[in-house]
Amino acid sequence: MQYNKELDARGLNCPLPILKTKKALADMITGEVLHVIATDPGSVRDFKAFSKQTGNELLSHLEHSKEYEYFIKRK
Repeated sequence: MQYNKELDARGLNCPLPILKTKKALADMITGEVLHVIATDPGSVRDFKAFSKQTGNELLSHLEHSKEYEYFIKRK
């Protein structure tokens, strides 16, 4: 999937991946896609809730080798 910006949140635990994502999205324009890579298993639940609360669209969630990838479209 194509994206405009990437955020490496590997090694960070809740709530840091969400806080860094919120900051990264604030610097982006509507329609741009942020690619986030995280290692916190709790991030799956957190990103779903974040998307629902903020209106930013969670386009995709992938999981492999204890890493979680998210593609989030800026509202």
